[in-house]
Amino acid sequence: MFAVHLVAFYFTKLKEDQIKKVDRFLYHMRLSDETLVDIMARFQAEMEKGLGKDTNPTASVKMLPTFVRAIPDGSENGEFLSLDLGGSKFRVLKVQVSQEGQQKVQMESQFYPMPNEITRGNGTELFDYVADCLADFMRTKNLTHKKLPLGFTFSFPCRQNKLEEGVLLSWTKKFKVRGVQDTDVVNRLATAMKKHKDLDVDILALVNDTVGTMMTCAYDDPNCEVGIIIGTGTNACYMEDMSNIDLVEGDEGRMGINTEWGAFGDDGALEDIRTEFDRELDLGSLNPGKQLFEKMISGLYMGELVRLILLKMAKVGLLFGGAKSSALHTKGKIETQHVAAMEMSKEGLANTREILVDLGLEPSESDCIAVQHVCTIVSFRSANLCAAALAAILTRLRENKKLARLRTTVGVDGTLYKTHPQYPKRLHKVVRRLVPNCDVRFLLSESGSTKGAAMVTAVASRVQAQRKQIDKVLALFQLSREQLLSVRDKMRAELEYGLKKKTHALATVKMLPTYVYGMPDGTEKGKFLALDLGGTNFRVLLVKIRRRSVRMYNKIFAIPLEIMQGTGEELFDHIVQCIADFLDYMGLKGAQLPLGFTFSFPCRQTCIDKGTLVGWTKGFKATDCEGEDVVDMLREAIKRRNEFDLDIVAIVNDTVGTMMTCGYEDPRCEIGLIAGTGSNVCYMEEMRNIELVDGDEGRMCINTEWGGFGDNGCIDDIRTQYDKEVDEGSLNAGKQRYEKMTSGMYLGEIVRRILIDLTRQGLLFRGQISERLRTRGIFETKFLSQIESDRLALLQVRRILQQLGLDSTCEDSIVVKEVCGAVSRRAAQMCGAGMAAIVEKRREDQGLQHFKVTVGVDGTLYKLHPHFSRILQETVKDLAPQCDVTFMLSEDGSGKGAALITAVAKRLQQPQKDN
Repeated sequence: MFAVHLVAFYFTKLKEDQIKKVDRFLYHMRLSDETLVDIMARFQAEMEKGLGKDTNPTASVKMLPTFVRAIPDGSENGEFLSLDLGGSKFRVLKVQVSQEGQQKVQMESQFYPMPNEITRGNGTELFDYVADCLADFMRTKNLTHKKLPLGFTFSFPCRQNKLEEGVLLSWTKKFKVRGVQDTDVVNRLATAMKKHKDLDVDILALVNDTVGTMMTCAYDDPNCEVGIIIGTGTNACYMEDMSNIDLVEGDEGRMGINTEWGAFGDDGALEDIRTEFDRELDLGSLNPGKQLFEKMISGLYMGELVRLILLKMAKVGLLFGGAKSSALHTKGKIETQHVAAMEMSKEGLANTREILVDLGLEPSESDCIAVQHVCTIVSFRSANLCAAALAAILTRLRENKKLARLRTTVGVDGTLYKTHPQYPKRLHKVVRRLVPNCDVRFLLSESGSTKGAAMVTAVASRVQAQRKQIDKVLALFQLSREQLLSVRDKMRAELEYGLKKKTHALATVKMLPTYVYGMPDGTEKGKFLALDLGGTNFRVLLVKIRRRSVRMYNKIFAIPLEIMQGTGEELFDHIVQCIADFLDYMGLKGAQLPLGFTFSFPCRQTCIDKGTLVGWTKGFKATDCEGEDVVDMLREAIKRRNEFDLDIVAIVNDTVGTMMTCGYEDPRCEIGLIAGTGSNVCYMEEMRNIELVDGDEGRMCINTEWGGFGDNGCIDDIRTQYDKEVDEGSLNAGKQRYEKMTSGMYLGEIVRRILIDLTRQGLLFRGQISERLRTRGIFETKFLSQIESDRLALLQVRRILQQLGLDSTCEDSIVVKEVCGAVSRRAAQMCGAGMAAIVEKRREDQGLQHFKVTVGVDGTLYKLHPHFSRILQETVKDLAPQCDVTFMLSEDGSGKGAALITAVAKRLQQPQKDN
């Protein structure tokens, strides 16, 4: 028993001594966590450099855009071909994706050898051989009668400008084919395939093996957004935000980046951790000075690195009693498979002895232990370096997403990772230690990168088909210049019909006289009360005007839905209650004040203080009001209250109020535009053109009520199915058609209808229509403004959609942003076409060659949407080139305008009173 313990003690001591001896000899290969964190930081800096347009040429980590913009979403289907060129064997694969609507993949494949005369020959021979193998495969599998899309896995660094193109930058691994570098390998393959008359194949995608691995794993796990290869060579790819990729135009969405991390350190960035053995190995390689990081990690070099270390240790007498063999002197005699065998937990020591004996050596027990430990240090260093670079990528992903904690999956392939018994465990452990704020799942790619190439092709095929369908929908909202000119001309005709007695009744643009005859001249003064009713909020203002200065005090009151859609008496009693509260608040309860009433609904007026409501808009439905004089209704409500006496001088449309507010600042202002919840315009018209009012002298403001334009069907050619659905679901079906295409109350609802249709077609949200998306009015116009903001990252768009209960991918978010852009752009262009009609009319009425005018504007859509105002102005400039139009924002709104109209009316009344 004692003897057994003695032997065990001796063996343990021997093992410790040998391990210490090797550790001392290879101390430079043992990397601390501190060193790994430093390497992480260096790699992050190289990634940044590779992504920058100016710094990329000098970056060792090339960060090549792959033009893979989406990962599988499970809806892919069809038959695809895949080629895999990059190792000692060449593989052809047929992939059947999602057969009979189920998410599954069936594969048939064939391996073909890659002889040395091909891998070291010329380019024509290489691609002819690949095409011959593909033709053989298709004949064998009886596929020659089919036209199939193909994905090409090409595991060498390529610069791509599109998915189906790749210019070879340099060969790696054992390839040295002449005349291929700096040429498009897809074009070379396509040329070779043309020599086979029975081949009818479309190359849709060129894919790096890392991208193939990521896509293969992403089909099984949608969280997979990183792919790494640890095999003959080593590399990684990941999904990067487009906004960070200077080398490619566009900021929306994400794209796969092939890091080509094998070249990390080629600029000297890793010299402090490279050893004499790394340098010796590099000098003896096919590409000295290149792929230095790969040469410290990958399977092609690991065995050779171990051989060089063992040879040096034998030379200095630390192994085999100083004896060496010719095999130990021979390059390539120790392979990575030998390293893996020597590191096996149970039979590793026996395997070590066997391998060393095969090398013509006579190892002792201590030699075997030492050699085994050399293998451990070399492979552990490989896993550590791999972990540091991967941790840098994971950190970047987490920071891109602005997350405190990242949950993601890494797809992995490669013989070293698959066959080395300790490698995966070591890699995972170090990665988790370096990025404790990332929950990482490692997913082995069972079918390799060839299936991934087919998946990229399947995704490209799906995205291509989906893009066509999405573009078809968006095209409905893209108005040509001819269509916009037609809108302008039809609007112009409707303006004329509305002004004439004979045609007024049939006109959709009602052209209502407002009895506002003049603009402020600066002599107005006094205290005025103003009311502003036009939406869900009601405003009461006290306006003090004196010597071109205006001071205002106001209070906002809500109009509840039950009041908006109750009786007229309830509505006006509520308004008077709000006035009473305001007068109390201002300490003016007994004051006699002239009052201007901004009432933003179509009214027919016979004088400035009378307005008969033509019809409610913007969600109002109070009964017993249409056809009634709303000024009388307000007077009656004041009488019922019997608390104060107010002189209602003027009823004003909000467009008129806006025009007057801006006209007070700029005498050229003679048009008012509201582009907000509703849409409308007023302008100063020549009295001689207004057949509805007596008198030919001077001018009068006309409230166009242009929202009703098109109610006669004249713009039906540009109305879409979505406009019709929104109209049919509204409170006033068949009315205000122009407004329903241009105003804030309806744009969000148009977007919602489009999103539902695209989802039904399986083009959005994985085909799942959520209950929230079914809810009418859920997609408010303010969301369009937020989503279309140029400063908004796609991640924030996704957050807005998540608030709406819409769980979107990056691709979904891009489409939603495009839909919002198409709808709001059309609205702005149509508004611009209508405005062009009005300014052209004013120019011609005054007989001017060139007309200079200011338009006063108010409304949330114009003020808050990031692009609406610009597009509107560009459209006016294009469609009315002889008019110089300045748009002036009304800062104080139509309430101040109501007070100014009241003041102007008082000023104009005074001479009549004096007479």
